[in-house]
Amino acid sequence: MEVQFLGTGAGVPSKERNVSSIALMLLQEINEIWLFDCGEATQHKILHTSIKPRKINKIFITHMHGDHIFGLPGLLSSRSFQGGVDELTVYGPKGIKSYISTSLELSGTHLTYPLTIIEIEEGKVCEDNNFIVTCKQLEHGIPCYGYRIIEKDLPGELQVDKLKEQGIPPGPVYRDIKENDTVTLSDGRVINRKDYIGPNKKGRVISILGDTKETWQNQSFVEGSDLLIHEATFDQEKVELANDYFHSTTAQAAQLAKDSNVRRLLLTHISSRYQHDDVPQLLSEATQVFSNTELVYDLYHTRILRNDMER
Repeated sequence: MEVQFLGTGAGVPSKERNVSSIALMLLQEINEIWLFDCGEATQHKILHTSIKPRKINKIFITHMHGDHIFGLPGLLSSRSFQGGVDELTVYGPKGIKSYISTSLELSGTHLTYPLTIIEIEEGKVCEDNNFIVTCKQLEHGIPCYGYRIIEKDLPGELQVDKLKEQGIPPGPVYRDIKENDTVTLSDGRVINRKDYIGPNKKGRVISILGDTKETWQNQSFVEGSDLLIHEATFDQEKVELANDYFHSTTAQAAQLAKDSNVRRLLLTHISSRYQHDDVPQLLSEATQVFSNTELVYDLYHTRILRNDMER
């Protein structure tokens, strides 16, 4: 599991930050890449990464504000020219289907791959053998959602030493034991898998919230996340401005992380009023509340390892 930020700014692009887009790379798990939001010039940022657009097969839109969707028609179009043939599904609030369909129709765009558009409501968004994605409506000026990506628990490791102690040498039988409830050996012994498999590996959880104020309302939704990605449009001195525009401050995001027992917090969606020199102060406001916080920048890349977290 890896995350790369393709845009970390709010509202309009600046010299330092493009507008919102986040790539969740699940290449080792399911050989897929998922995007969360697709602001203007997302595909240009992709050119500076190892991301292959044909690997993107799910796009989750938090809300219909332009800084989160204006890059979507271009990316969908370009994917056709970059070897994309596999189905792509876009999930988003009511209106996303009309926006995409109208953009493609009026621009005369013809896709080389199947495109499915699903307008979401609170609850489960999608599920496969490896992941469940749920969503929650947030407190914003228009319908806006947060997404919780839950990796299903994985089977434990085969306890090889224990098998050897029972006189069962390595070989194809190890695979049989791992894949079947019971296995009968050549000497007639019946091996129960549960006796030779360690505890399940707990799946990872990532919560990615769109624009929101009243962060405390999202506590149960993000509870226990290995990684929380949260907007921090304003500094703490502008708490009233944040409230008026349905956004969060650095300290508010950090308080949510602290109250929700998350392991790590990444702050994004930074107002263009803040420059590079302002970052230490913004970060300090958050770390005073929740120490394991980083304020990210465009093309920032991190890994989320099972039972540990490393950059």
